[in-house]
Amino acid sequence: MTAINTSNLQAFETALPHCLTDTDFNFGIKYRGKVRDTYDLGDRLILITTDRQSAFDRVIAAVPYKGQALNLTSAWWFEQTQSIVPNHLLAIPDPNVLIAKKCHVFPIEFVIRAYITGTTNTSLWTQYQQGKREYCGLSFPDGLRKNQRLLEPVMTPTTKDKQHDRPISPAEIISEGWMTKAEWEETSAAALQLFAYGSQVAAKHGLILVDTKYEFGRDQAGNIVIVDEMHTPDSSRYWLANSYEERFNQNLEPENIDKEFLRLWFAKNCDPYQDKTLPTAPPELIVTLASRYVQLYEMITNLHFNFSAVENIEKRIMKNLAGWIG
Repeated sequence: MTAINTSNLQAFETALPHCLTDTDFNFGIKYRGKVRDTYDLGDRLILITTDRQSAFDRVIAAVPYKGQALNLTSAWWFEQTQSIVPNHLLAIPDPNVLIAKKCHVFPIEFVIRAYITGTTNTSLWTQYQQGKREYCGLSFPDGLRKNQRLLEPVMTPTTKDKQHDRPISPAEIISEGWMTKAEWEETSAAALQLFAYGSQVAAKHGLILVDTKYEFGRDQAGNIVIVDEMHTPDSSRYWLANSYEERFNQNLEPENIDKEFLRLWFAKNCDPYQDKTLPTAPPELIVTLASRYVQLYEMITNLHFNFSAVENIEKRIMKNLAGWIG
């Protein structure tokens, strides 16, 4: 595993009691997502990325500095890819905040996978291990192993649902009226372009972009744009490239730089889908995950992460939003 900057560990440990888990601003109309709090101002949205950690269709923990790292990673990718596909980004007035164009969002998540892996109910490996060889309109051969690279990236879309995403085929997306044929063709082609570019950038930094999800919508001018987040450790899975082959050949899990290890801990210690109350993850795991969010941001962007003060985060956000909510 790439070494974690131990000088930052104290910052993560100190910030543990100060995670941003909720916001309660008195402007716009608030919508609470799994990780983001969205405030609708009519013509634009204020998206506040919190430190909530989501998995298994629920919040499982809070991770210090996660919101900042996630938001800034996504903003960097938006800027790098705007010549491929336009996006909804207007401004980043605060490390936790993204001002976005208001768009009509398609109710489909575009999931692209280059490897067969995962632990959640909708993951390709979980479905494959249960004997399914037909998935989202695709056929998979017998004999695949967990974490194996696929011959080419595949698209396994899901419907967007507040409780649980449903895998769906492109034919069903069109026949059930989720999107028109033209909309599906344009957005799915854009998603594959973005994944190809993201994979190239990741490879240059010693990383494998294993899989990711995209969301698209139409802006007020009718253009299809990418929305939500992009190539973050929440929406994507990253492995370290230099050890993948050796570990795969030894039937070991790849060295990851995402939240998979925390998902594995919960899957081992409880039933994260059924148990009403989940166990509290060990602080050392939370600190490790926090460090990986920051590590990925720095590896991808070649920028130094600025550890903004975590006390009174809402007060800081409100100050930085002064010019946007008048």
